[in-house]
Amino acid sequence: MFQKTIKAVIVDDESLARDMIKHYLSDHSEIEIVEECENGYDGLKAIQEHKPDLLFLDIMMPKINGFELLELVDDPPVVIFSTAYDEYAIKAFELQAADYLLKPYDQERFEQALKSARQKLKDEYGPKNEIRKILESRYAQQETIRRIVVKINTKVHVISVHDIIYIEAMDDYVRIHTSKNSFLKQNTMKYFEAHLPKDDFIRVHRSYICSVSQIDRIESLTKDSFTALLKNGENIPVSRSGYAKLKEQL
Repeated sequence: MFQKTIKAVIVDDESLARDMIKHYLSDHSEIEIVEECENGYDGLKAIQEHKPDLLFLDIMMPKINGFELLELVDDPPVVIFSTAYDEYAIKAFELQAADYLLKPYDQERFEQALKSARQKLKDEYGPKNEIRKILESRYAQQETIRRIVVKINTKVHVISVHDIIYIEAMDDYVRIHTSKNSFLKQNTMKYFEAHLPKDDFIRVHRSYICSVSQIDRIESLTKDSFTALLKNGENIPVSRSGYAKLKEQL
């Protein structure tokens, strides 16, 4: 059911941008700003604590960006994006009927976005479905990732792809193995196979993607199966097709 009071969180690293949103909201007494944050880490905490109905979110921020923040939110609110980068806003969100504000914007444009957000708030299933479409749109367009964000309890870890030894399939999740730890993330092997740097990572088995630089040697087990001995002492299975890919690249 549509709520009379709408709880909102603002996440933007520019104080002027946050002040502008607050100014435009001053005539909307039904919208309560429960917290404003200047980075993605604090924004994630605020969302978890307040469970807002509406999120005003910048995209390019230090530490973790707006996309990465959304990846970590289990129960996402309706989002109005506020960004200076039209390539992110228009291409990634307008096609998916998501609301965005391209900086600088005036109050009339702000009111249009707010109207769109109100409509989504009336739809019981709108927010979750819309965020899922947004993330899928981002994944479809993004060519190469350079880092991965993972949330463990209340702590956020930012993993550089250079620190990854291998990735292992775990049902609906993957386990990302690094030299220091391993991290569970809800995503698919297909996604990582497509978006990790192709010169650095190979899917050596249907359940394993490995950093080429971490392979010490390949040993044959049978005619059609192999194992990769890694520099950290571990070994992972290599399929016949995976072995062919390794031979081609190495």
